Formats: sequence, C-alpha cells, structure tokens
Amino acid sequence: MPQTVPEPRPSETHAAVRAALFLVLVGMCAALHIWKVPPALPQLQAELRLSLVESGFLLSAVQLGGLILGLPVALAAERIGLRRCIVAGLAILAVSSMLGAWLDSSLLVLLFRAAEGCGVLMIAMPIPALIRRLVPPDRLSRIMGLWGSYMPLGTVVILLAGSWILSLGSWQLLWWLLAALTLGCLLLTLRLVPPDPAADPGRPHDSVAQLVRATLGSVNVWLVALIFGLYAGQWMAVIGFLPTIYAAQGVGGTTAGLLTAIVAGANAIGNLSAGRLLHHGVAAWQLLVTGLATMILCAWAAFGAGLPASGQFVAVLVFSMMGGLVPTTLFVLGLTLTPTPRTASATIGWMQQCSSLGQFAGPPFVAWVVNRAGGDWQWTWTATAAFAAAGIVLSVLIGLRTRPRNATPRDATR
Repeated sequence: MPQTVPEPRPSETHAAVRAALFLVLVGMCAALHIWKVPPALPQLQAELRLSLVESGFLLSAVQLGGLILGLPVALAAERIGLRRCIVAGLAILAVSSMLGAWLDSSLLVLLFRAAEGCGVLMIAMPIPALIRRLVPPDRLSRIMGLWGSYMPLGTVVILLAGSWILSLGSWQLLWWLLAALTLGCLLLTLRLVPPDPAADPGRPHDSVAQLVRATLGSVNVWLVALIFGLYAGQWMAVIGFLPTIYAAQGVGGTTAGLLTAIVAGANAIGNLSAGRLLHHGVAAWQLLVTGLATMILCAWAAFGAGLPASGQFVAVLVFSMMGGLVPTTLFVLGLTLTPTPRTASATIGWMQQCSSLGQFAGPPFVAWVVNRAGGDWQWTWTATAAFAAAGIVLSVLIGLRTRPRNATPRDATR
C-alpha cells in the first residue's frame, strides 16, 4: 500500500524559511569579501606600492577559485553535503581574511585573496540548491528573487560601511572585522541550517565523467556561460575601479564609496526586473541584447563623451542598472537549457567558472588599456564595449538556436 508523505508542520516550515532567508545573508557576507578591495584600493596602492595593473589583479584575484574550481565544486557539493560545503567555505573565508590582514605583503595579500575566492565559491555555489531543498514550492520564487540580488546588495553594504570604517582606520581593520563577521555566520549556520540528510545507498548516481560530458558537450551551455563571463568582466572592471577613478578626480573616500554603492545597488533593480519580464514572456535573448547594448552606450557616455561629473554618474548608474538584466536572464537560461535535470548544478558551476574568468581578466585588461592611453580613463569604454559586443553576438545565437523550438524560460520554468 502506498504511503503518503506527511505534510510538514507550520513550525517546521517556518524554521526552513528562516534558514533559507539566513542563507541569503550568508551569501551577502561572502559578497562583502569580494567587494572589500575597491574602497580600500587607494590605501592598498599607497601602502603596498601597487601599480594600476597590479591593482587590477588584486581586484580580480578573488575570482581565481571560481576560475579553477567552479565546475568541480558544483559536482562535489551534492556528494559532500551542501551545508558542509558552506561551512567549509565560511571557515576558509574567515581564516584567509585574518591571514591577509596579518601578513600584509603585496604577494601574500594577493595569495590570500585567491584563497578567499575558494571560500566564496564554496558558499555561493551550493546555496541555491539548499534553498530549493528547504522551502515549500509556493515560497521558492520569492526567496530565490532575494538570492539573485545578494551580490549587488552585499556590494552596497561594503562600499558604504567599508568606506566609513576606512575613514576610521586601516584596511587591515576592515579585513579583521569581516573575518569576525564571517565566523559569526559560520556559527549561526551550524545552529539555524538543518544538517545534510544521510546518503541513500540505493539511489543511482551518474558518474562525474557522464555529467561533465553532458554539460560541456552542450553548445547552449557554452553560449550562456561565455556571455556570463563577458558581462561579469566589464561590470567588475567598471564598478571595481570607480573608487579609484573618483579618488583621481579629488572625490573623498566616503563620498566615493557612497556614489559607487549607489551604482552597484542599481544592479539589483535590473536583476529583479529581468525576472518579472521573463515571467511576462519577453524573450531571453532580447533582454540580453538590450542590457549589453545599453552597457556599451552608457560606458561611452561615462568615459568617452566628455560629460560633466553629474552626467558621468548618471551614465554609470544606468550602465549598472540595465546590466542587471543579464545575470538573472542567464541563470534562468542555464536552468532551461541544461542538457538534463541532473546536469543543472554542473551547468551553474560552469557558468560560475566562466564568470570568474571574466572577472579575473576584466580589470587587468581595462587597466592595461588605460595605461596604454597614458593613464586616461576616457578609453575605458573601448575595452568594456569589446566584451559587450561579443556578448551581443552570442545572445543572438542563443535566440536563433532556441527560436525553432519555441523555448522560452517562462514556459520551461512553469
């Protein structure tokens, strides 16, 4: 006789939703570490005598973990346990931040930034799957909408709070405070998030080789992942160097942090808007082309058109806001176009790996272009436009490949 699965009690549902909301905060904590360098970059450049290109590598070093381990971590997280993976990532992040502040040479700071990247990856990669496991289906979309904005929201917090902390002390103080916050998140994760379920020995598992072949053998997966990398590289470069650009223009550290935080926060508007537009049937490739084309125009307006400071700020604000259409659309496409349901995690992992490649290469490439132009930031837009133009071409290819099958993210995710 078939057995019915008992409905969870309201108290259990409430605890699960509370745990899921807390995981969004854990993701924001990881985002604080990614974006703690931009407000501290003027101090780091002066104290460690960093060149502009070296500063670009310091901005992007945190992406080394995702660059190398994105797909492997995605494949391993389900096997070792999602909560265990997150706890290990928080521990790596806290220890790396402490050591980076304590052993303050340029090489060691760079190495521990790379280690922090591994921690961030081990936190951010499993959280969506863990949220899906925890919350009832009728609440999933709203909580995942919050998760989609964890990066811009964390960026806003650290650019504002970080600038204030840096006005009171050194960059090492900021590193130590974030390490303490991360340790607090680790302890709360152990308390609030349910343990990983015991493994079912009777459940069949695809081999790692099968999952890798299926994922990397899909042209659609490659297109989505490459667009993610091209988008992430230009956004990271522009937002990451904004405090430095403002400092060069004589804008104070706190004011520069506030302006950069507003720009970064605008990205969340685009993320949330993309979800609503996809739900109402707007084609994914059209959102991608719209977002990337607007980023080209706004980058030119901000850096190449000779606008006054107020006009530059508005242009960069729209650059970030319209760019926000891209990541949410790509995540939905990744889940829609994944070869099989079993390769969904691997697909997201490969997207993360390509995103990290873009974020690693973008800032140094932009810095190289600026150096070749004699330190003139007005040529920044040519570097970012090259990324965006390539993304537009790939987005059109996605539209051509999906149109004959009438596949849209809205239909596929109903």
